[in-house]
Amino acid sequence: MRILHTEWSDGWGGQERRIISEMRGMQDRGHTLWLATRAHARIREQAEIAGIQTLVFDFKRALDFGTILPLARTLRQLRIDVVSTHSGIDSWVGGLAAKRAGTPILLRTRHLDLPLRRSWTNFVHFLPDRIVTCGEAIRNHLIDDCGFPPQQLVSIPTGIDFDTFAPRRSRADVRAELGLREDDFIIFMASILRRFKRHEIALETLRRLMADYPNIHLVIAGDGPKRTSIERQALEQGLVPRLSLLGQRDDVADLMGASDMLLLTSNEAEGVPQAITQALGLGLPVVSTIVGSVEELIEHERTGLLAPAEQPDAIAAQIRRIIDDPVWADELGMRALVRIREHYSLHSMLDATERLCDALQAAKA
Repeated sequence: MRILHTEWSDGWGGQERRIISEMRGMQDRGHTLWLATRAHARIREQAEIAGIQTLVFDFKRALDFGTILPLARTLRQLRIDVVSTHSGIDSWVGGLAAKRAGTPILLRTRHLDLPLRRSWTNFVHFLPDRIVTCGEAIRNHLIDDCGFPPQQLVSIPTGIDFDTFAPRRSRADVRAELGLREDDFIIFMASILRRFKRHEIALETLRRLMADYPNIHLVIAGDGPKRTSIERQALEQGLVPRLSLLGQRDDVADLMGASDMLLLTSNEAEGVPQAITQALGLGLPVVSTIVGSVEELIEHERTGLLAPAEQPDAIAAQIRRIIDDPVWADELGMRALVRIREHYSLHSMLDATERLCDALQAAKA
């Protein structure tokens, strides 16, 4: 197949990583891939590193005919079989361009668990042949609460390539680089510093644990618009000695390998958080808020621990269980590793994507 993805976002988080992972995997299977994005988008750089062909368009607004018309011409020239869109603006632009070009298959992937308004004034949601959700909870939300027809929606969870996503450096070397000791208990977070990730709750949780666990340390990999407010909160609450804000990192697997657990404190919008899938697949114990499709990944007290969002006391209580019983925590991690590698691999995601495209091609033949 000849497949073109569109992405408006200039961020670099789980959504963008999934896109590159899927595109690289499909390319390895013999399909031909292009990415249409903005000139300054971080995903453009990552696509080129991965050997994916990139095309630059403005994507200024939803009805950006200055992009829609030339993109439609490009789709015809490249004889594209499948257009796959991702963010709001590029789903409008890519969807309308695909329809104008007569592209056989139009997909949209919904990465976040936020409501969508399906109406004739918001007709972008009527355009795709299928909307791919990153988890069943997102799919059910769009059906039950937003009025989407079940037949338009299919869940394909994000898959991780555990052949390549694995620690390359030793636990001791990574800790030494971070200035942390072997007996420090490291809570790790990996995400863009955005509002719904609620890093403020993570800091409140850390504050509740500090007195009882003098060796506890919170390490956060990622950057974003909330960094300044997180730094201010850490300073005001005396958390600076226990907090490491690393910024954007490309060695997340190494950092997970050097950590004792992963924490997620989001209160909305999550699909199937990639950091949780990665951590579970490495056997790292996870404590997460109950949000999005997390419960598809974590069976409470069997493959991880869950707590209500916005409740640092409840989150801290689950972290205490990990710290106080490391043998049991390791058992949680090992059960999670087996399950995640069986059901959430890159191969599973690519197989499901190919089956979907094959079925749509057959239906239109």
